[in-house]
Amino acid sequence: MGEFDLIRRFFLPLAQQRRDGTLVAGPGDDCAVQRLAPGTDLVFSIDTLVEGVHFPGHYPPEYLGWRALAVAVSDLAAMGADPLCYTLALTLPAATEDWLEGFASGLAKASDAFGIALAGGDTTRGPLTITLQVHGSVPAGAAITRSGARPGDLVCVSGTLGDAGEALNWLSCDEPGPQARAVLHSYHYPRPPLALGQALRGSASAGIDISDGLLADLAHILEASGVGAQLGADKLPLSEALLALHNRDKAVALALTSGDDYQLCVTIGPDSFQSLPEAVRIQLTVIGTVEAGAGIRLTGAPARLDAGYDHFREYS
Repeated sequence: MGEFDLIRRFFLPLAQQRRDGTLVAGPGDDCAVQRLAPGTDLVFSIDTLVEGVHFPGHYPPEYLGWRALAVAVSDLAAMGADPLCYTLALTLPAATEDWLEGFASGLAKASDAFGIALAGGDTTRGPLTITLQVHGSVPAGAAITRSGARPGDLVCVSGTLGDAGEALNWLSCDEPGPQARAVLHSYHYPRPPLALGQALRGSASAGIDISDGLLADLAHILEASGVGAQLGADKLPLSEALLALHNRDKAVALALTSGDDYQLCVTIGPDSFQSLPEAVRIQLTVIGTVEAGAGIRLTGAPARLDAGYDHFREYS
């Protein structure tokens, strides 16, 4: 199968996922054309997934198609953005038809679920590597950044934490039980809370998606904002599946340090939190407060914790 046959068959249909006129020209031209309304800011992010680093070898391609887009869209959720379109750079060892059908199927399902269309990209031969750049929009000046947290703000997270980290222990299991299947589903099909991020525009003082572990990602907010935080490990939201698989100390350690949850961590003033609609507020768990100073003061946690994932740092 040639490169252009591959594109026409598997990826050109994904350009039809968005039909509201913001994607004026997509695959088939030298550049995509994206139209933004006046008073709108463009937000965009890029993520690369490498086989053996971000996902295991021989990972099912349909899972990979969904995960690849979800990982990128999670950054839009953290900024409170409305998804618009994405580009895909795909490096393949070989153009294997069965693999491409599975990958394109997962990507199409994620595109539909997240309301985002393929705008173009590139295909090359080499070690399996997937790079996606996502574009989104927010009203001018409304993007949620990492640098707005202030002492007294509440530290909140969405969803439950630690399931994806636990799922790594079950990826090679042929017959996982119901609890293991539950955490595996969280890993294979992450759902970044886009609508929640959008609802928090104008209320959250800072935000980030939880991709490298809660402690590591919250630390980015604190550093950018020049503040510290106090967290209570007893307040972390943990799934029933995770608690069935581990004692609470191990579950808490996973929730604090394991990556790939793709939930939101936000800071928000107490008055702003109380002013949120109940349907929004109940999606958040308050786990601590922002303080003057630096670093994270953690209570009720296991004695030893890893620091979270960093590509170029080794941990003892």
